[in-house]
Amino acid sequence: MAHVWDLLDPFDTALAAGITALAVLDAVAGPAEPAALDYAVLLVGSLVIAFRNRAPRVVLAISLGCGLAYTAGVEPGPIATVPVLVAVYTVTAVGHRVLALAVTAPLTVFAVATNLAGTDDGTAAGQAIQEAILPVGWFVAALVLGEVTRHRRAYLEQARERAAEAERTREETALRRAGEERLRIARELHDSLTHQISIIKVQADVAVHLARKRGEDVPDALVAVQDASREATRELRATLEVLRADDENTGTGLARLDHLVRRAAVPATVTVEGEPHPLPRDVDRAAYRIVQEALTNVARHAGEATATVTIGYGADELTVRVDDDGAGGRGAAIPGVGLIGMRERVTALGGRLRAEPGPEGGFTVEAVFPVRERV
Repeated sequence: MAHVWDLLDPFDTALAAGITALAVLDAVAGPAEPAALDYAVLLVGSLVIAFRNRAPRVVLAISLGCGLAYTAGVEPGPIATVPVLVAVYTVTAVGHRVLALAVTAPLTVFAVATNLAGTDDGTAAGQAIQEAILPVGWFVAALVLGEVTRHRRAYLEQARERAAEAERTREETALRRAGEERLRIARELHDSLTHQISIIKVQADVAVHLARKRGEDVPDALVAVQDASREATRELRATLEVLRADDENTGTGLARLDHLVRRAAVPATVTVEGEPHPLPRDVDRAAYRIVQEALTNVARHAGEATATVTIGYGADELTVRVDDDGAGGRGAAIPGVGLIGMRERVTALGGRLRAEPGPEGGFTVEAVFPVRERV
């Protein structure tokens, strides 16, 4: 019984209750004395309106059949035709215009013919036609109002589609412009900073080489410049790769994980747990970036180390874990920009991040993303 109530719309239920109350009051106050069967037919024809938007054609058939049955037994008042009018309006509004016309035309002819059948002279016939105009006008009004509603709904649907298309176009334009801006910044960085940092690195390397060749002590400041230039070169290269990466075209995601691992600056292996399945695009990209940043941190802070990348596919979670066996655990535990960026990326997708030294050395980065509701 509960599933029947689930089909009822609150507005349609209230409308059916109101029509039923008016029809019953009209029958009680009218000159005729309906029998119990007449009341039953009247109730069914009125209450069925509660399902008008679920099954408009069925509701029209039931309300029309009950209306004709009630008319055959009792001289009806005008309220008795309201359920049929509502059903006609509904089928017209949802697009069944031919059916509405097929029902309305015979009813209007029947109404006029019934009034004319009880007349004997021309004066009475004219009065009967005038009396028939009112129900005819009601049916025509129901048809017209239903058609207006149908056009209004179609217009609103088109407006929603146009708004959605405009939003998609704006997003595509914004992504295209963002990509162009990234490429412009990458070119500027490459043309300016890359050249200058390369000169610094080359000069520092030459100075260190000459000092060692002459047997002189290499100044600590010179060694610091050499190390800083190398680190700056790696940082700049990584930045340029990110700026030039086009996620839409290159498919940056776990599908390219093997390619990322092969290019990593540290030896790394990949292990997949669970059955791989399609992921939301933002989760896929974020997982790739987590692995990329974690491997970069291993290369920077862990010294001579190897890394293990584990991708775990669960029913409602994706787990990305990067373990290394290096000596940089304590230093890597300091929340630098890389870890902060990873945490922000994971948190934005409703996930959680764990980054901490291992119990026997090394460092672990583990990100868990929810995926069930986002796929």
